[in-house]
Amino acid sequence: MTPTSPSTPTTSAPTAAVTTGQGGAHPLGAGLPVATGEAARRTALQYLRTPELLVLPTITGALFLFMFRYVFGGAIGTGTSANYVDYLVPGFLVGVVLWTGMNAPSGVAEDAASGVHDRLRSLPIPRIAVVAGRSLPDTAVMFWTILVSTGLGVAVGFRTHGSVGEVLAAFGIMLACAYAFSWVFIGLGLVAPKAQAAQGMALLIVVPLTFVSSAYVPIDSMPGWMQPFASNQPVTVITNAVRSLMLGDTSAAGVGHTTAYWVGLSLLWSAAILVVFAGLAVARFTRRR
Repeated sequence: MTPTSPSTPTTSAPTAAVTTGQGGAHPLGAGLPVATGEAARRTALQYLRTPELLVLPTITGALFLFMFRYVFGGAIGTGTSANYVDYLVPGFLVGVVLWTGMNAPSGVAEDAASGVHDRLRSLPIPRIAVVAGRSLPDTAVMFWTILVSTGLGVAVGFRTHGSVGEVLAAFGIMLACAYAFSWVFIGLGLVAPKAQAAQGMALLIVVPLTFVSSAYVPIDSMPGWMQPFASNQPVTVITNAVRSLMLGDTSAAGVGHTTAYWVGLSLLWSAAILVVFAGLAVARFTRRR
């Protein structure tokens, strides 16, 4: 497991603007863009001051990639014209979003337990700015790990067969996925009583969503009772879209329908996750523990 994010209560928070008049000083507060930017800066500083939070997810991703590529790869058939490394890497990149993001809830829970959130609630700023600011650096860290993992994938033999536009679209889908799931992990951190519990709760979500999906193996190789869930959960849908784009078509990805179908469905899943969990996270943040 990677280390939990340190809480830094002394880091500067969004500063309220002050105006003077006949009645004295009146705090006006920072607007949404300014407050969100300051909250994002605070979280970014936490990551920069704890480089293990950037390095260890990358190392963990590399270990998983080498394990699937060289240990399990020889025993797994794709059922398509694509070899296993080309089949694996697009799904692995989608899984990296969740494996990296699962470290965020512990930092959120630690901030809540240490009183940082109470201090931020006392400021005259929009409540959504605090959690929205947290989501941006978390998304950036996930996307950074995706980029590094792509380079590792190329190093172990992955080659894309899609056009430049299709590959860029695949990265765009993964970025949307990362932003949507960042709100899931923020919500977990807000409801968890402690940092250790937050990471455990995240693990209970990440393991079934990544392993019971098409990310690493074809779904038709799973038991029949497991296939309905594996076929209709968001990681599978997003993986099918990314794999179809990177491999050039759905036949190489081993799925039906069209690439446009999977792209549209993956964006709908990301939008639904964002709307639901952003609403829940903001509502939870506005309530004191």
